[in-house]
This record gives sequence, structure tokens and C-alpha cells, in this order.
Amino acid sequence: MVDDAEHHIDLLLGEKGPRAWDEWRRENPNIRPNLRGAYLEGKDLTYMDLRDANFRSANLRGAKLWNANLNRADLSEAQLMDADLGHVTLREANLKNARLNGATLRKTDFYKADLSGADLSGSNLEMAILMRANLRFANLCSAILVETDLRGADLTGCHVHGVSAWGVDLKGAKQQDLVITHALEPQITIDNIEVAQFVYLLLHNEKIRDVIDTIGRKGVLLLGRFTEGRIEILEQLRKKLRRLGYVPMVFNFDKPETKDFTETVRLLANLSRFVIVDITKPRSTPLELQAIAPDYMIPFVPILEEGQPSFSMFVDLQNKYDWVLKPVIIYPSVSRLIDVFEDRIVRPAETKFNELLTRRTEQLRVEKV
Repeated sequence: MVDDAEHHIDLLLGEKGPRAWDEWRRENPNIRPNLRGAYLEGKDLTYMDLRDANFRSANLRGAKLWNANLNRADLSEAQLMDADLGHVTLREANLKNARLNGATLRKTDFYKADLSGADLSGSNLEMAILMRANLRFANLCSAILVETDLRGADLTGCHVHGVSAWGVDLKGAKQQDLVITHALEPQITIDNIEVAQFVYLLLHNEKIRDVIDTIGRKGVLLLGRFTEGRIEILEQLRKKLRRLGYVPMVFNFDKPETKDFTETVRLLANLSRFVIVDITKPRSTPLELQAIAPDYMIPFVPILEEGQPSFSMFVDLQNKYDWVLKPVIIYPSVSRLIDVFEDRIVRPAETKFNELLTRRTEQLRVEKV
């Protein structure tokens, strides 16, 4: 049988349908289908056996390829815009410089495929497998990457402006020089695709910048164990902070003791102007405080309900770190705590905050000898 493009296209699109094609493939396992440059726009090729086929520069725009087998196929420079490639297997396929913009690629298997330079802008790659795929300098602008497997993939130089990345598995992925800006903007690169979308939002979304700036200037973290009758203390502290223009953030340690909350507390503390630590009935609070106080130069204001013992190691924190304020404010009642709140808690905290800010920003001192 003559192995040429015209004959293979006739077989693929013939009146006898997919069965004739599948039969021909079974009878000729060593013949590589030559469909190079074929015009297949909008054609229905669902479930077709297209393994090892040569589709180089073919027009498959809007084609229906759902569940087709394209393992090791050559689709380099092919036009696949708006095509449906959902559930397709393209393992080790060559898609170099292919145009897949707007394509449906949900649950598509691109294991070890070559997508270098490919245009995937606006494509849906939800739950797609791109494990160990070559995506160097590919265009992923506005692509949907939800639960996408990118383990071991090479994303060097990808354009990721507007990408939506949620629950992406990037273990072992190479992420260097990701371009987060639009083609008409000065180029900014980042080395992490998940960080990329956040950084871009910071640069271009005034509201997000304002939110982060507000938290940094007005955020106050409340640490403590607020249970049962102590909920009133928490609510009154919140109300007072709001009236003073602060943004209260609460971490209540009324949680299972087996869970480690250190990283969460670190994150919240890093966003705070100062921290109010209620060491009444301590359970995990002392341990978390010991974990964060040494690393964060922000004011920690300790308060303690009258008649309750403080934990013994707290004095060590006060002696080692001057941002853990002295003395511990002992309050006999919620109303009394609120009465002295501005003078005994807010004012010392703000004074220390400004002192620490000056300390962090003062110029390097040198001495010539």
C-alpha cells in the first residue's frame, strides 16, 4: 500500500468511517500515518487511533479529538486552536510551536510531551497531566491550571500573564524567568508560577495593595485561649480595636493540642502592627509565643486575668527580647481592661513599634580605625 499523505487522509476521512481506519492500522502496524499539512478543521476524530501520526503543520482548528490516542504523534507547528482535546493521550508527543490557544485540554495526558514554544493561551488545562513535559517558552497567558500535574515539568521562560493556578502540583518543576507581564508592558519575571499571579495582582490591583497596606499599618493579632466565659473578653477587645481604627485578627487556641499552628501564627504575626497575647489559662499559647517572638521584631503586649498564674518561662522572653513588653497587664475585669486599653496597651505598643521601625531602618554605623 502506498504510504502518502493523500491516501492516509482519504482513509481517515473516508465514507467507511473510523472502523475502516482502525482496521487499516491493525493491518499495517509499522506504517506511520502521514497527515502532514492536512486540512482537518472541525473534523470529528474522537476515539481515533492516531498514535505516531505525522500531523506537522496540519490544520486541526476546532477539531473534535476527545479521547483520541495521539501518543508520540508529531503535531509540531499544527493549528489546534479551539480544538477539543479533552481526555486525549499525547504522551511523548511533539507539539513544539503548536497553536493550542483556546483549546479544551481537560484531563489531557501530556506526559513527557514537547510543548516548547507552544501557544496554550486561554486553554483549559484543568486536571491535565504535564508531568515531565517540556514547556520552555510556552505561552500560558490566561490558561486555566486547576489541579494540574506539573511535576518535573520545565516551565523556563513561560509567559504566565493572567494564568489561573489553583491546586497545581509543581514538585520538582523547573520554574525560572516566568514572564508575568503583558506583551506590551515592561517585562517582569518571577521564579514561581503560584507567586506570579499574586505579584501581578499586587502590581496592578490598587485594592489589593490597599488591603495589604492596611493590614500592615492597622492589623493587630489577638492571641489567647478564649473559651466559655472568656468569649466576652475577646469580643470587647475586638470592638475596642475597631473603634480605634485597627483591624483585629484573632487566633483562638481553643483547638486540639495535637495540631501545630506555628506557621499560621507566624504568618498572622508578620502581618501585624502589634500582638496582644492573653496568657490566661495558657495551653499552647506559651509554646507558640516562644516559637515566634525571637524571629519577629514586633511589639507583643501580654495581658493576664487577675488571679490566674502566668507560665514560668514568660519572664525569659521579656528579658531576652525587648519587644515583649513589660510589665504584664493584669486586669480584674473586662470593663477595667477596656478602660485602660489605650493608655496601658495601645500607647506602649505604638511607642515600641516606632522604636523598632527606627532601629530597622537606621543606617549602618561604621567606625574608622
